[in-house]
Amino acid sequence: MSGAKQHVASETTDGPAAVTSWRDSVPEASATDLENLLGTGVGAAQEQLQRNGGFLPFALVVENDGEVRLVAVTPADAQDGSDADFDADSMIRDLTELLRQNRADFRAAAIVCDIVLVEEETDAIHVAAEHRDGSVFAAVLPYAANTGTREWDFGQLTADANEPTVWVD
Repeated sequence: MSGAKQHVASETTDGPAAVTSWRDSVPEASATDLENLLGTGVGAAQEQLQRNGGFLPFALVVENDGEVRLVAVTPADAQDGSDADFDADSMIRDLTELLRQNRADFRAAAIVCDIVLVEEETDAIHVAAEHRDGSVFAAVLPYAANTGTREWDFGQLTADANEPTVWVD
């Protein structure tokens, strides 16, 4: 599953203070939904990394009844049956469009993808979450393979800039 990465410049804000100030600026119920998506997204991505050595972009939603559901799309280039790199940007566009079309069915959504932090020269899990009330939050979790243990080493979870993409009109 290599190659399904976005390359981004780092725009993170450090540490717990950024998370605390963010939480204070949104309604409690919205913050709970967004944090639930963040935790679930990071956990699912870590599990896929450890099981498969990588992961494709996916989305999570909090349905109107509070249930969290996974949303996935098939890469357009998967139909040819090759083991080639997938176009992560195209998959993210497809996920975003799918979320927009079905947004009446849920109250919050997040897109989880594998990115490269260019300045830090490392891979990272990126979770961009938004709520239908306009609240947004994103976080980045750097990671690297530990060749000695054949495990993944994870860095510090940091807040990241985010703009709404699902509830934009």
